[in-house]
Amino acid sequence: MNKLFLSLHVLAAIITVGPVTVAASMFPATLRRALGTVDADDARATLRTLHRICRVYAGIGVAVPLFGFVTASGLGVLGDAWLIVSILLTALAACVLALFVLPGQDRALAEAAGLPAAPAPDSPRPGRLAMLTGVFNLLWATVTVLMIIRPGSTTGV
Repeated sequence: MNKLFLSLHVLAAIITVGPVTVAASMFPATLRRALGTVDADDARATLRTLHRICRVYAGIGVAVPLFGFVTASGLGVLGDAWLIVSILLTALAACVLALFVLPGQDRALAEAAGLPAAPAPDSPRPGRLAMLTGVFNLLWATVTVLMIIRPGSTTGV
């Protein structure tokens, strides 16, 4: 059963986190085009699609830690340091996405469409969104490495 849940955990991570990292990474460059004059209409349509991908797959991505906890419990590794660090980094990545990236994309969409955006300390900047997305991606890359290397693990899985 552990192998089934581990497989579901890995598949959920690939299927949900992958699209979010790619779409969020494409968003800042597309925002630059949408705020410019060249192909702004096409860029705004692409922005909406990228943002929708981020929101939908982020919601479905809740399956990743759920399957992860079931797998870790079955393997008896819930107290291992590598897993605790992975859990903390995953929570931090989720916070970066939920508190900074997605709201920044919301504000950017509103600004690109010429709509009044929710009050924010400053207008969305493509560079800031790129930086926040990079932090999100780096956190997930670190979690992935920890999940593969599992320093000190003796599970043999």
